[in-house]
Amino acid sequence: MLTIDSATARRFILGKQGLWPGRRRQGLDGTAQAMREMEYLQLDPLQIVARSQDIKLYGRVLDYTPGLWEQVTYDQRQFFDWGGWLAVRPMDELPHWRVVMRREHDGDPGHDSRIRQMGIEHAEAVAEMRTILRERGTVSNRDFKMATRTRTQSYRGRKDSALALYYLWRTGEVMTHHRENFERVYALAETVAPAGLLRESDADEVDRFLIRKDVAFAGLSRMNRAQDSYHRGVPSSRVPAIRQAMVADGELIVVKVEGWKFLHYALGQDAGLLSDLSAGRVPAEWQPLETTTTDEVVFLAPLDPVSARGRAKILFDFDYVWEVYKPVDKRKFGYYTLPILWGDRLVGRFDSKLDRTTNTFVILGFWLEDGALGTDEAFAEALAHGFARFVTFLGADKVDAAAIEEPLLRGRVAEIQTSKVSENF
Repeated sequence: MLTIDSATARRFILGKQGLWPGRRRQGLDGTAQAMREMEYLQLDPLQIVARSQDIKLYGRVLDYTPGLWEQVTYDQRQFFDWGGWLAVRPMDELPHWRVVMRREHDGDPGHDSRIRQMGIEHAEAVAEMRTILRERGTVSNRDFKMATRTRTQSYRGRKDSALALYYLWRTGEVMTHHRENFERVYALAETVAPAGLLRESDADEVDRFLIRKDVAFAGLSRMNRAQDSYHRGVPSSRVPAIRQAMVADGELIVVKVEGWKFLHYALGQDAGLLSDLSAGRVPAEWQPLETTTTDEVVFLAPLDPVSARGRAKILFDFDYVWEVYKPVDKRKFGYYTLPILWGDRLVGRFDSKLDRTTNTFVILGFWLEDGALGTDEAFAEALAHGFARFVTFLGADKVDAAAIEEPLLRGRVAEIQTSKVSENF
């Protein structure tokens, strides 16, 4: 068992996700590399300032612009999207995921039983959608008017055609060909994926793969079902024995983090990274291309795996709840607050919007964990650089920083002009 301190754990998890000590990928190819390093790119349709998946990649890839993930996914076919927990996954993993898809089709224990039931209840619509896809090539839910369909009360759609397409997608017969305004446009799997990947891997190999991927995604994972059931397809009864075998084989290592209640697991191949970090060294492969997160703050997306679902409290002692679904009178901060990463700590948050009529980035609220940062020159510089890059990423022309109460910080951020960003970076 390896023992590390909490600072090492924090830097390891940030670094594994490509967020520390700075951006190490760039451009379209770098976007694909970053997506692989992340293991899963969770997708969300909400677009307040930008969609969550784009904000995640802005923090990991130099010169990232919204939509690059779609290019490498749907144009280059390096990735595919799938799952009840909707995420983009590398295309070369498809044979593994087709086992999970088949398990959903068969209604195996530990999988969403509603998927199998959906296929049974809407069998006629499923057969109809198969025929239409063969005839048309691509189909979206919007192609079928409500007046011509059977109305449903499902959580996945209001008409039988929507459920039939969703069922075929979840069970692997169809895949997302591309997206239009974030809505899936479906096609038969054989027209999207390379023929050599339309097969199933060995089931035992798949179970190990899914556990490895879960651990890689988390960096340090407790491997408890409550934590990972939204993206792992291993029958829960089999996990303990597989985990034990993987530890014995060195695929996984047990890690104790000082001050943490539970033991965690890491990939055996990451032992060297943990050793470097414990000794105070930055791993060579993590060297940033440009600024570090100490030179320039980074804003985390609401669904970033390092801070979402209560993880910010564990890693950073930072209480973060995405309040987008809370009633207005129940929100403590704001509708779409983003955490602020400075160095290896979360030091504050802000709520914002993009006023598209004037193309102005408007800061609606700004909160620091430590008020002393409001007069810290180094933080003020890092914050201004961070907002400068973020505004360029959004394509905004102006910044409204009036909501920042600290004069030093407000002044530095208010000076941002997008025309100067290219000179600074």
